[in-house]
Amino acid sequence: MTAPSMTVDALLVGTPMPFRDKDHSAIAKQPVSGPVAICWDGLAGDAVADRIHHGGWDKAIHLYPQDHYGWWRDRKPGHALLDRAGAFGENIASRGMTERDICLGDRFSLGSAMVEVSHGRQPCWKLDHRFGARDVMATIVRTARCGLYFRVLREGEAQAGTSMELLERPLPEWNIARVFSLLIGGGHKADPAAVAMLADMPVLAEAWRDRARKLAA
Repeated sequence: MTAPSMTVDALLVGTPMPFRDKDHSAIAKQPVSGPVAICWDGLAGDAVADRIHHGGWDKAIHLYPQDHYGWWRDRKPGHALLDRAGAFGENIASRGMTERDICLGDRFSLGSAMVEVSHGRQPCWKLDHRFGARDVMATIVRTARCGLYFRVLREGEAQAGTSMELLERPLPEWNIARVFSLLIGGGHKADPAAVAMLADMPVLAEAWRDRARKLAA
């Protein structure tokens, strides 16, 4: 049986730029050609403006499935952001697996690097502002088309046009869509036992473990 994999359409990096009023953001990432170094804190050349809510060990690399772009185009027809990768501020524009196929703790190759799924991406107001709409964040919360974060377990180098191969899957019952729906989408009310289990999972990002503990209390 062939191991699940994703195709990397693009690797993208960005630096903080003026965004709204006095706010800055690095959400407007641009694709990189050629090899990119994968470091403990993410892709070489990438930066974050808000170090409280972005970056760090559990949020080193953000992936958003390009598989969702067609769905978004149907809801945002003619929106220029959806003409190319990077609309959601992702570092990896991938194709072949979505949040329903990718599980918490999955380990993937990324070129010569190895990365591990730490949690989903919790949307914020910046996506609404970037799209010039009031419903992007709410739509992501409702549908779990959230994207996800990796931590880097082994540094290396990667480039677009290659595949990310699934190396290990310790938690096949915990796909990212399920975890997101429980902790962000309101599903904790229907399954408090599952939330309590998440609170005790070391592989889950610390911020989401804290959230699970509060929701389970």
